[in-house]
Amino acid sequence: MDFILSEEQRMFAESVRRFAEQHLAAGALQRAHTPGFPFDVARLMAEQGLLGIAFPEEDGGQGGTLLDAIIAIEQVAAVCPRSADVVQAGNFGPIRTFVEYATADQKSRFLGDLLGGRKVISLGMSEPDAGSAVTELKTSARIEGDVIIVNGAKVFSTHSPDASLYLVYVRFGPGAGGIGSVLVERDTPGFTVSKPSAFMSGEEWSELHFENCSIPAANLLLGQGGFKKQISGFNVERLGNAARSLALGRYAFNLAREHAMVRKQFGRPLCEFQGLQWKFADLLLKLESAQLLLYRSACVPDGALPDAADTAMAKVACNQAGFEAANEAIQIMGATGYSTEALAEYCMRRTRGWMIAGGSTEILKNRIAEHVFDRRFDQRPPRPQAAAE
Repeated sequence: MDFILSEEQRMFAESVRRFAEQHLAAGALQRAHTPGFPFDVARLMAEQGLLGIAFPEEDGGQGGTLLDAIIAIEQVAAVCPRSADVVQAGNFGPIRTFVEYATADQKSRFLGDLLGGRKVISLGMSEPDAGSAVTELKTSARIEGDVIIVNGAKVFSTHSPDASLYLVYVRFGPGAGGIGSVLVERDTPGFTVSKPSAFMSGEEWSELHFENCSIPAANLLLGQGGFKKQISGFNVERLGNAARSLALGRYAFNLAREHAMVRKQFGRPLCEFQGLQWKFADLLLKLESAQLLLYRSACVPDGALPDAADTAMAKVACNQAGFEAANEAIQIMGATGYSTEALAEYCMRRTRGWMIAGGSTEILKNRIAEHVFDRRFDQRPPRPQAAAE
């Protein structure tokens, strides 16, 4: 497989970089420390065609590939790490699942504002008692005529304080086969978005509460039995997570490299000390290796979804390489790297969170092991056998 970018891809990367340098460089530090979704950036990106890059043109997208969307994340993050979140929100995660499975009516009602950067969608997946074990979710949904009644709660939903639309995983019946999803609009009666809580990344997320929340049956996305489709689509979200992890690791790596070339101690630039040379060599090996896994997982035929095992390996590799690069950048830069006036510490905090979000590195290593042995390893304890009669 050829991982050298085509001429068209290189031209696209250059155009995205020019856009970022012209519109995003000046406010990069301030954006990193400002909670809330940057709708001003989203609208600029919509005008540039950076939202819906890999979506079909008939849906308002650009008709590109997943790799094109990853390239956009890389180029934007190289200039403004925070703004890479907007590329993610407009190409990966819940919006990708929405485009994959929404009806024509649902797309006509919601997709224009989402791809125009005027609104953002949030995913309601994790619950107080259902994180990695997502099939244990309890938020219920029952269909009553032309409405669906939802009860339950969701936590840790990215963009939840600012979203106007929520893609919510719900339980229609028992077991994994009873799980589906619905679309909930922000002003729906019985739906409450709680006061935001602050997290280490600098982001703010709200709990979502549903108390006899009545939504139109037309807002059903995937009914009972839709869980496997949703999880297959979730592999795309993991690529967005991996791409940002790697891109912010590279950003921090480059900050540290520049620092090591100009900062002097004991009369010599830091880059002349072998201990630091080996750090940079090790980090570059890990970043480049992770990038190959990321690109491989994104190179899928048109209309196909990424392979689960490839995606798991790419995300783990990018999560670990990105965090290690950002963490070491702080150590190399000393107090400068630790300061909020440089973005190394921001990159470290963000990459640390992505090792948890979108499937923790531990859970994904379990998935990789299943691929190795071609069998499923159930994490739940075995059920007690019925007592012999």
